Amino acid sequence: MKFKIEKKLTGTLGRAGVIETEPGVIETPAFVVVGTKAAVKSVTPEQVRDLGGQIVLANTYHLYLQPGDEIIKKAGGLGKFMNWPAPTGGGNGPTMTDSGGFQVFSLGAAFGEKISKISTSPRLSPKEMGSLAKIDDDGVTFRSHLDGNEHRFTPERSIQIQHNIGADIIFAFDECTSPLAPYDYQKEAMARTHRWAERSLAEHRRLGGGQALLGIVQGGQYQELRKKSAKFISQLDFDGFGIGGSFTEDDIGTAVAWVNRILPEEKPRHLLGIGEPPDLFMGVEQGIDTFDCVIPTRMARHGQLFTKQGKINILNAQFRSDFTPIQTDCACYICTHYTKAYLAHLFRAKEMSAATLASIHNLYFLVNLTKQIRQSILDGGFPQLKEQFLLTYQKQ
Repeated sequence: MKFKIEKKLTGTLGRAGVIETEPGVIETPAFVVVGTKAAVKSVTPEQVRDLGGQIVLANTYHLYLQPGDEIIKKAGGLGKFMNWPAPTGGGNGPTMTDSGGFQVFSLGAAFGEKISKISTSPRLSPKEMGSLAKIDDDGVTFRSHLDGNEHRFTPERSIQIQHNIGADIIFAFDECTSPLAPYDYQKEAMARTHRWAERSLAEHRRLGGGQALLGIVQGGQYQELRKKSAKFISQLDFDGFGIGGSFTEDDIGTAVAWVNRILPEEKPRHLLGIGEPPDLFMGVEQGIDTFDCVIPTRMARHGQLFTKQGKINILNAQFRSDFTPIQTDCACYICTHYTKAYLAHLFRAKEMSAATLASIHNLYFLVNLTKQIRQSILDGGFPQLKEQFLLTYQKQ
């Protein structure tokens, strides 16, 4: 993997760049479309490509449990298994997997089914909460959410699974904590993450291959810990970096900046699990190159749709006879072919196509908002785009 900065955003840590992988390039800043189980929920890979998606992310924990990483390896790897098409020409497009850490630790920390990693959980450590996951210095023993069977992840096992899955960009195994966990536990978890980063890197080197490995910075809300973690992880020979943990809303402008002022400028930075539109602007300003989040498809399945004025709920009575598009100036396939009244009908009738159409719109909204942000950096109009967007967008 190679990364090139094309232009820096004056007065900030932001930049526009290009990540080169063997299957193709990713123009950054970019929103990574989440296909947790090698499938973007209710949307085909071809539809993701057509709405502008450049790269998809699958989840190591879920694919390990079902269908199993060995099956994906036999299929030829993630891209081929899910038929993720390259943007142009033949072959498969770029892919990414996370380490499975967030899913495993959420069994212990009770993150639950949240739209993103914006946390409001109590100030308790995973050990204090009681859980399906048990953490020790070597790894994590957990029970499957599918059948209750016991499994174990170590840094080495996570890397082995990700090598079998065969994504182009993979992540070191880390302990994902709530930002509201107390200082002493954050410090303990951070030290464990650092040891696991070294072990992940060693196993990645042992296995060989052309995948890029990203190290993950932890430390919660604490500036001292975030900086210490960034310094430690940046000294290891990773191909890029992820910023981990869940966040409160204020952390995007603080903890992310603390980290990116330390991480090497010449390597890409990924913000794990964040995707609210205002957070994209803030993350880019603080030096983030790529984002991933389940928010667009999860919202869509519940009838929530992005607009420039904020989210709307298509099940509200006012939309039953509204024959205008979701967004009048949106160029997505849904807004150019369907009305709010039709989508409202599909949801009320519980038609399966409702989730598909809503998901296409929401994915297009975030993917192309990030592309607009990128172009505004190149053109010098980022401040104006940010001001105009945030002036009308009502975050709920």
